[in-house]
Amino acid sequence: MELIHTALLLNKAGKEVNESNVKKVLDAVGIKEDEGKIKALVTALENVNIEEVVKEASAMPVAVQAAPQEARKEEKKEEKKPADDTAAVGLGSLFG
Repeated sequence: MELIHTALLLNKAGKEVNESNVKKVLDAVGIKEDEGKIKALVTALENVNIEEVVKEASAMPVAVQAAPQEARKEEKKEEKKPADDTAAVGLGSLFG
């Protein structure tokens, strides 16, 4: 994850995402990373326009994923309500 953040930070600063710059950023924050992973990152991002990728990712619909979670929360709330009513009935029978 640190490598991705480093690449995004370098891009934001207008710096080239190369091995030297990635190493400098990681060294500055005290992170030791495998040379192979750094080379793989630089190679993977050679022909990638990071600005475009970030724009596309931010344009993805997030609300579609949130809807099922909200439905699950409502189901859980509905399940809990009958349990509370049952407990109250049980207490009533003790004093009834």
